[in-house]
Amino acid sequence: MNIVLFEPEIPQNTGNIARTCASTGAALHLIKPLGFSIDDKQLKRAGLDYWHSLNISYHDGFDAFLETEKPENLWFLSTKGVSHYHKVKYSSNDYLVFGKETAGLPAAIREKYCDRLFRVPMVKDNRSLNLSNTVAIVLYEALRQQGFEGMS
Repeated sequence: MNIVLFEPEIPQNTGNIARTCASTGAALHLIKPLGFSIDDKQLKRAGLDYWHSLNISYHDGFDAFLETEKPENLWFLSTKGVSHYHKVKYSSNDYLVFGKETAGLPAAIREKYCDRLFRVPMVKDNRSLNLSNTVAIVLYEALRQQGFEGMS
């Protein structure tokens, strides 16, 4: 699995997501610009001692990500999605794309991929879940569908 963070802003969230990726074998893709330095001590602290086992890539924008990775299956998570994330049939090399903490995914991406835009259900009138929690929820559903292959 591949986790893609579009312009993440909060180092602690990215560090927690990095730890989740390292613990599940998922690759992490960070789309620049980042809202922090990759040397940020809060980022490192949140990821603890998992950085050595993390498969991480940096991309200079969304178009550069598409050009480099050439992903076959992209799934986008947004509070503006209509359908729920558990209705997707995930494959092992899918890319799960999450927007930045303050603004989510840009309208142009949401519109272009509207048929691949999903959400995590919440009670009415709540704005959103924490990004690192949302990544964990969706990633573990994708891994569950694949029988947690390679995990114990």
